[in-house]
Amino acid sequence: MKYFKIIIQLFLKMKITIVAGARPNFIKISPLINSINKCIKNGNDMNFRLVHTGQHYDKAMSGSFFEQLNIKNPDINLECGGGTQAEQTASIMMKFEKELLENKPDIVLVVGDVTSTMACTITSKKLCIDVAHIEAGIRSYDMTMPEEINRIITDSICDYYFITTKNAGRNLINQNINKEKIHFVGNTMIDTLIQNIENIRKPYFFTKNKIKIKEYFLLTLHRPSNVDNQESLKMLLENILDSTINKVVIFPVHPRTKENLDKINFTHPNLLIIEPQGYLEFLFLINNSMGIITDSGGITEEATFLNIPCLTLRNSTERPETVKIGTNKLLGNNLKNIKKSIHKIIEKKWKKGRIPKFWDGNTSDRIISILYSKYHMNELIK
Repeated sequence: MKYFKIIIQLFLKMKITIVAGARPNFIKISPLINSINKCIKNGNDMNFRLVHTGQHYDKAMSGSFFEQLNIKNPDINLECGGGTQAEQTASIMMKFEKELLENKPDIVLVVGDVTSTMACTITSKKLCIDVAHIEAGIRSYDMTMPEEINRIITDSICDYYFITTKNAGRNLINQNINKEKIHFVGNTMIDTLIQNIENIRKPYFFTKNKIKIKEYFLLTLHRPSNVDNQESLKMLLENILDSTINKVVIFPVHPRTKENLDKINFTHPNLLIIEPQGYLEFLFLINNSMGIITDSGGITEEATFLNIPCLTLRNSTERPETVKIGTNKLLGNNLKNIKKSIHKIIEKKWKKGRIPKFWDGNTSDRIISILYSKYHMNELIK
């Protein structure tokens, strides 16, 4: 009877629910889906449901990512876009609870640090469903950032912690997380980059505007501290454009930023304002820029892997490895730092970065292998 039970358990099908809510999530789940499909093809018994919370509901910010990254259409879209953070969190939790009750998985897989990550983690745990957090343990220690709150809450209650660097592991241990639950696997965002670098696409406007490779800066802004105050946004843009001299600054405008940009009616001959780009077009812009100016965290990782100089317009970062060994530099709120750093990039005097350990394209395979083996081990113990 004992051996019969073991045989039966080995053939149980592992059910995974993958949650995606916002643009960065889609980049991170793509290689995980590839790894799951690879396991299924190799005869491993597992399946997955893809839940899109609808947190990003703009076509340019989400729809094209599913197409370009060859992600299957979501099994369900909860359509929770819009509203305040509290309203969106409540909406996601109520609709995701219904989804879990109708399609109960063995494990819920969440990525990153957006509202969907936190809301779906809380909902899952209240239904006694295990949660795996991809990109666990990163911390900015800036409690004014909504993402920091999402990270702390998610990591305080989930079951599996998959970390991008050893520093993230130390953060979790300091939070009294059991070491046995922490798995140093690398970065799924870099998996996606490696899988798609040969397929990057030149955007339509690139040739039209006669832009030259390695002769432009790429700018992204969306943090409230940089874009919510119209006068501060205007001063920041003026300072950047003055510092880049005659170089073109390509600015894909986030919907959040566009509202204030339209209000101040800001224009400049060297500023090229464009719509949000698809993943393959945006990766082209990163890879062929002479430097990046941003307040995003994920872009600093891509810049480090591609060895592109990067300036971060924040006082802190949850990805310190991009500064310590990568190509990134924190500039804070001091506008004087911008000019000096931009000139260093133009003069090709920027530091050369190194790639962090396990950023090798195999992170997703490690994650799915660990989850699959742990699942069967737990089933045998029951």
